[in-house]
Amino acid sequence: MTSRSRPALTTRDLTKTFGEHTVLAGIDLSVPAGTVFALLGPNGAGKTTLIRILSTLSKPDSGDVRILGHDVIHEPAAVRRRIGVTGQYSAVDNVLTGAENLRLTGRLLHLERARIAERTAELLTRFDLTDAADRRAETYSGGMRRRLDLAMSLMGGPDLIFLDEPTTGLDPRSRRELWQVIQRLTADGVTVFLTTQYLEEADQLADRVAVLDHGVVVAEGTPEELKQRAPGGHIQLRFGDVGQLDAGIRAVGERAGAADHDQLTLQVPSDGNAGDVKRLLDRFEELDITVERLTVHIPDLDDVFFALTGHPTHPAPVA
Repeated sequence: MTSRSRPALTTRDLTKTFGEHTVLAGIDLSVPAGTVFALLGPNGAGKTTLIRILSTLSKPDSGDVRILGHDVIHEPAAVRRRIGVTGQYSAVDNVLTGAENLRLTGRLLHLERARIAERTAELLTRFDLTDAADRRAETYSGGMRRRLDLAMSLMGGPDLIFLDEPTTGLDPRSRRELWQVIQRLTADGVTVFLTTQYLEEADQLADRVAVLDHGVVVAEGTPEELKQRAPGGHIQLRFGDVGQLDAGIRAVGERAGAADHDQLTLQVPSDGNAGDVKRLLDRFEELDITVERLTVHIPDLDDVFFALTGHPTHPAPVA
């Protein structure tokens, strides 16, 4: 996934309220073209509201929004021609077949008949739906329906696609299959704006992640940059006996963290980089201290969210 020079999406001081409830409180974002940008947060954080504004389905109270160089408020038609949207809830028509769903989408987009046929065949192949093309969508599995839903969003060849919690409710295998589809999209130059509650999803897919909490972006960066902001990274060492454990505690000195004499383990704070691990093991080798097992714990995005917001990503009322 390679960033391009121009941003595909920018927002500046974007706000939205419903009555006395502020859903978005001054959102500033810049998403490079050809990348995956993940907006991470629990239900109620404002993710869906933001997607609706960015995709021209709702208007902000204030602020500036530009998609691929077009003003979302004043040029909505131009924006719609360049984007695709896959919402939380499937847009698939169960009565129609997979191929019919795609052809209907093409007609709604006013594509020429030859182009509709070409795109339908291409997307059925890309999303591994060719064998199921003439089956009604009601017979599809959850993963197949989600792939068809995403294929319909791509019918017009958008340069930017919004995916609002696209893998919610999918089993682990279907989720990973959809991840592969998303990765192929960016390889083809499509920009993906993804909202999710799944921390592993953002970690696996995103070039950059923004953490949204109560309508405010509390942090932004690459997954690795955000992980470095969370405490708790450590190396856990397991020794053969209490004597070796005590020797290990003395060897690391002030760096020694939690020690468990029953489990014969010692934690040493670390960001897990290879150089730090090597220096630690070299120190033990010099002192003839034997380590039976070593594991590295690196903070994940769940740790990041808790560190930044003070609460985990538990479900809350939908904004």
